[in-house]
Formats: sequence, C-alpha cells, structure tokens
Amino acid sequence: MFNGGLFAGRPRISPLLLTQTRTTFTVLLLFAFIAVRYGRGFFRINRRDLFLSILAGTLGTAGSNYFYYYAVEKSTVAIAITLQYTAPVWVLLFMVLFRGERLTWQRIGSVLLALSGIALTIGIFHGGPAMFSGLTWMGPAAALVASLSFAFYNIAAAGLVHRNQPLQIMFYTLLSAAVLWAILDPPWLFPAQHFSGGQWGFLFCFACLSMLLPYICFFYGLKYLDPTRAVIASCLEPVFAILLAAMFVHEGVGGWQIVGVAAVLVATVAAQI
Repeated sequence: MFNGGLFAGRPRISPLLLTQTRTTFTVLLLFAFIAVRYGRGFFRINRRDLFLSILAGTLGTAGSNYFYYYAVEKSTVAIAITLQYTAPVWVLLFMVLFRGERLTWQRIGSVLLALSGIALTIGIFHGGPAMFSGLTWMGPAAALVASLSFAFYNIAAAGLVHRNQPLQIMFYTLLSAAVLWAILDPPWLFPAQHFSGGQWGFLFCFACLSMLLPYICFFYGLKYLDPTRAVIASCLEPVFAILLAAMFVHEGVGGWQIVGVAAVLVATVAAQI
C-alpha cells in the first residue's frame, strides 16, 4: 500500500519508518507551537502523570500505530482497521473487571456480534481455501495487538487529560513514542534510505493529516468524554478508511466484508449503550 502508485520504483517505506516519521514530525510541530504559544512553563508536569504519559505513548500510541500499519502491509486496510476497532470491546471488559460495570446479556451479545463481524471481514465463513492464499496469520494477529494497544491508550489518556491540559499530555505521549522509535531506528540512518523529495513530502503531510490534527481533536474530546464514548466516536474511522482505500488504492471490498464491517461497528456501539 505504502510503496506503490506514485512511489513505484522508489525505496520501500516500511511500517516502522512510516510510524516513526509520522510521530516525530508531529512532536516537532507540536513542540514549536506550544513553545511559541504557551512558553516553557507549559511543559511542567508531575512525575506520576509523566510516567503514565510515557506508558500511554510507548505501549499505547506506538504499539497501536506500528501494529496497525504492519497489519495493513500483511493483509488489507479493511481487515486491519476492522480488527483494530474491536478496541471498544476490550475497553468494556476492562470497565467490567476493574471499574465495577455490570456485564449484561446485551453486552455479551455485542461481543459475539463483533466476533462474527471479524470472521465475516476476514472471510472465514465464505472465503473457503482460496481466502487463505493471500492472507497470513500475521496481519490479523498484528491488528488484534493494535486493538489492545489502542484500548490501553484510551483508558490511560482519559484520566491524564482530566488532570492536565490536553496538548500537554498529547506532547509527552507522542514524545515518548518518538524517543522509542529513535532508539530502535536511529534518525541518522535516514539518509541511507535514499528517499525522494516526494516521499519525504508525503511523510510530512501524512503526519499532519493523520496524526497532528486528528490527535489534537481526540485529546480534547477525551477531556469531555469518558474512554468508552470517545472510542465509540472514533469507530467512524474504519468506514472512511475502507472507502478511501477503495477510491485511491483500488482495494476491493466484497459484500460480505461490508456486512462484517457493519456488524463490528454495530457491536462496538451497542456494547456501550
């Protein structure tokens, strides 16, 4: 997905590099904005919330981003994003087990509906042996890991933005993710990639449109919504992602796959009612 089209014949953009540059560009732009708009005092935060922000950034943001893009590379956008957005189910289970919410038959039915939707999306019920010819277990497995990371990120960040300014938590969360990627893949190795100016321009614009602006809205939304309502609102993303993939990447979407996507979306919303 990330290495064809306009960039055919150019060096490959790996999921790790895509995730790393997306996060790093966002942190640099956010740091410049905060420094100019609010000054140095804005960066003060207590140690406990700083530690929680680091966990949310590494285990949550970095994990969900990387494993999602890896899942896209190993499967399809439809499969990856549908499985990732089972995150509301994990949030519900956490709220039941650790926050004392009741587990009703309606919520159990929602989980079963979500699992059925996942099966339809992957094609277990109707794809037959041919379904597995172009699909390995690595893609769906990575997407499920991304969903767990996304659930953790929503739960952890929600408490942090209620005690701090949303942009402050966003900065430290993404900064910790960027530092993690810098350790795993040092930035001074980037020139060896021999990317074109167009590829770097794409990575910069991708960071602005897919992380900087959406994350600002999401962190401010978390300040006024609980984790389950916030993650429900974000469930509209799979619909747009699959439509955009069909329009611009020419990724086919079958009828049963659409039914599966709809089932997962209905289940994740119904689970929180």
